[in-house]
Amino acid sequence: MLSDTPGLHHVTGIVGDAGANAAFYAETLGLRLLRRTVNYEDSHQYHLYFGDATGSPGSVFTVFPDPHGDPGRAGKPGYAAVAFAVPPGSLDYWRERLTDRGVAVEDISSSERFGDRALSVSDPSGTRVELVESDADGDPWIDGGADDATDADSASEPDPVPESTAIRGLYGVTALPTDPYGTASVLDTLGFEYEAETGDRIRYRAPGDHATVVNLLDRDAPYLREGPGALHHAAVRIPDRDALLEWHDLFRDRGYDVSRVKDRHFFHSLYVRGPGGLLVELATEAPTPDGPQTPGLADPGVTGHATELYLPPRFEDDRELIESQLPDFEIGGGGDGNTRPDADR
Repeated sequence: MLSDTPGLHHVTGIVGDAGANAAFYAETLGLRLLRRTVNYEDSHQYHLYFGDATGSPGSVFTVFPDPHGDPGRAGKPGYAAVAFAVPPGSLDYWRERLTDRGVAVEDISSSERFGDRALSVSDPSGTRVELVESDADGDPWIDGGADDATDADSASEPDPVPESTAIRGLYGVTALPTDPYGTASVLDTLGFEYEAETGDRIRYRAPGDHATVVNLLDRDAPYLREGPGALHHAAVRIPDRDALLEWHDLFRDRGYDVSRVKDRHFFHSLYVRGPGGLLVELATEAPTPDGPQTPGLADPGVTGHATELYLPPRFEDDRELIESQLPDFEIGGGGDGNTRPDADR
């Protein structure tokens, strides 16, 4: 018998310039750059993974940088925003940090968000990113400790995010389905439960302890245009490949558009589109047999941000060609923590 998903595994977006967006997520937001790899359907395009200290499922946000792509647009059927969990009482810190870095900050009314206190910003490509106060536990990516983090080498260098305010992982996503009722049926099948609604926003929550929220918007909106600034998909956590195969058969029997099971090297997954049109991925918490055997998606060979390009074995013969097609970029904090400048650069 299939078990309910405990919540989100990761969320993936499309961005423009790799360096500018990596700096936003790794330096400004203080996430760890877990992996530099490539899009397995287009090996000349980066796929960057960000998350908590270990890259635990439920903390991960990934991006496909497409610097030459036409701007994307949030719309139907797609995702309007990704939300990260931050500790209660930390929004004042985040408001000041973001404003100091020239990021426009919008306060979100708690009355419109089921009591949640939250901020909304945009990444350099225009992707809507929310920070929501939550008491969820996590394994935040920190630079030693808050005391060390306050001693920046110069005023122009970014300060690490203190552990007391650091992002704990994903909080959830906001979706714009073409058919909210059809999408609700998919969420219900996966184990999400209806929680509440206010105005045109309907909340569903998975039974896990983190990364559990999906908000559905029942409103007029333009059609989704894929490109920089648009979210591509959200993935939910599934224990292993055997369970994934069972989910594949279930969705196929119900007539949904479902992909074959794919080897993503860090995990196995499949994609499904239900009646609401949203693209949902099911991804395993267990790693693939030929992938890195680690508790999360972080590179076990480094202590800081990932600096080397990771390629699955089938691409290794073309490494020189692939690397020549990818833009170079560096981010601060390549050593032991999230934003400490690397003195050797």
